[in-house]
Amino acid sequence: MRKARFLAPGWEAGRQSGIYHCVSRVVDRQFVLGKEEKERFVQLMRLYERFCGVRVLSHCVMSNHFHLLVEVPLRPEEGLSEREFFGRLSLLYSEMHVAEVRRLIRERKRAGDEEGVQAIVEKYLYRMWNLSEFMKTLKQRFTQWFNKKHGRRGTLWEDRFKSVIVQDGYAARVLTAYIDLNPVRAGVVKDPGKYRWCSYAEAVAGGTEARNGIERVMSEYENLGGGVRKAKSWRQVIADYRVILFSDGQERVRDSERTQKVEVARRGVSPRQAAKVLQAGGKLSLAELLEHKVRYFVDGGVIGSRSFVDGVFNEARNRFGRTRKNGAHPMRGCEGPLFSLRDLRVRAIE
Repeated sequence: MRKARFLAPGWEAGRQSGIYHCVSRVVDRQFVLGKEEKERFVQLMRLYERFCGVRVLSHCVMSNHFHLLVEVPLRPEEGLSEREFFGRLSLLYSEMHVAEVRRLIRERKRAGDEEGVQAIVEKYLYRMWNLSEFMKTLKQRFTQWFNKKHGRRGTLWEDRFKSVIVQDGYAARVLTAYIDLNPVRAGVVKDPGKYRWCSYAEAVAGGTEARNGIERVMSEYENLGGGVRKAKSWRQVIADYRVILFSDGQERVRDSERTQKVEVARRGVSPRQAAKVLQAGGKLSLAELLEHKVRYFVDGGVIGSRSFVDGVFNEARNRFGRTRKNGAHPMRGCEGPLFSLRDLRVRAIE
């Protein structure tokens, strides 16, 4: 017997397919997003990304706004299998809630009420493959967490998010670099790899979703020349992207008519820093890789003894995948019995 598949309303889910640059700002542009808030935002972003079936190609969370480059795929004609459907539900809802949905669907099936089954399913499927629902859910859930943490009420974000559709290829590549360079342009860091809450830093540290996003953007960018694209390792992809990132992100200067001096027209990476990256062909040395990775995990993770890290992991167990058995990973290449909450693999760039 063919397994049942659940289909979303076709007119709504498919019409928003494409790549979008989305921006949302905190009310009155207040600088209220600190390390913990940025960390929580990225966690929720990844969670709802999996639930909604969209792909965040690039992201950057600043102190008073965020940028996302989101790819919304076409709704799959074959819909979702029951296993896929309940797998997505389990990301957001309790086991009790998911079990109740299973029970209701079973009841409707036994009664031969296919319309009733579809009505139950559509309560969840309309939120998938849908940019507006992804952004609305992400912003609402983060606001609820933020308000509870800070004892406040009301909206956190200015109006509705702003978005523009982005052409795949060169335009998407330009926007990806622009987003990753936000903390450099703002003068927060001099190297985007030192800002944990952007896609480039996450990718260099070994984040699978961030890597996939950069690989996706770079592959389409390179396909513009036509022909068959040569397969590249992740090491080469990130090296190519670093060349672009540091070229685009160079500091710009100009002669001031008022002061008769050279002044910074646009903040960015220093010419010396850019030249170093270009000379190396974008490749990271082992020392640079370790520096980026350690900074990434120290900023947002947990480091200590095995028992200490496992204790923190157990307290936040629901934030990690079901297959994760323990929290502590040995910090390879470091002297002494130090462990981290996430795996700092020395050769993770390969």
